[in-house]
Amino acid sequence: MVKCVTLGVSLLSAACAQAAVMTPGKLMVGSDLTFPPYEYLDGKTPAGFDIEFMNGVAKAMKLEPSYVDTRFTSLIPGLQAKRYDLIASALFITPERSKVIDMVPYLKTGESLITLAGSSFKPKKPEELCGHKVGSMQGTYWLEKLHALSTDYCAKQGLKPIAVSEYSTDPQTTQALLSHAVEVQMTDAAVASQVVEKMHGRLAVTSDTLLYPVLVGLGVSKSAPEFKQQLSDGIAAFKASGEYTTLLQKYHLAEPGDADIQALKQ
Repeated sequence: MVKCVTLGVSLLSAACAQAAVMTPGKLMVGSDLTFPPYEYLDGKTPAGFDIEFMNGVAKAMKLEPSYVDTRFTSLIPGLQAKRYDLIASALFITPERSKVIDMVPYLKTGESLITLAGSSFKPKKPEELCGHKVGSMQGTYWLEKLHALSTDYCAKQGLKPIAVSEYSTDPQTTQALLSHAVEVQMTDAAVASQVVEKMHGRLAVTSDTLLYPVLVGLGVSKSAPEFKQQLSDGIAAFKASGEYTTLLQKYHLAEPGDADIQALKQ
């Protein structure tokens, strides 16, 4: 049995990394490859922020990354069934998820609201969604927020509830918006910016602040503490190389601050 000792972020043990993963030499990553700019298929090749991030971390761990395309709602069950070593799929860190898997924070983000550019309804905040049709990808963190808002705010204000429609993927939600099946799409802020850019004026981001800010984490099994440590060491080594900062700038994203990390422990 290999005894793993952390020697510093620049000296990761290849033997330790090999011992911690399910498939020797491989880092099996579960990801929903329908969620640009975080993860998507460029032809047949996985691409996006999370993919580039994990490629860098895997290199630091002296492992070859391999991606298992899995729909978002099936990611955690897939990890529990040992289909892959970890989840890298813009997975928000929530108390509910942290009860069933361990999560390693690496990113900070939030949500935006999108409407058709020509729509007369341009909500800036979730409270304006009462009585309107809102689309979202299934399994997302903010769905719970929307349902609670509909019950705790809209109803108490004597307003109609929010009509929430859920779709298997984020692109399907955007298509529902374009076809007038919903009036508003709620999605990750970075995703929203890219979608609007690609639609060349057909859509617009209407929210003017980051909604429901949250940290994003890599999901790992609670039964694999050794692997979690090796992964954390790999992330530290990738950050120390300076490549992580460059990657954040490329995608206009942010790294969690010390206060954000400490808040998770409270």
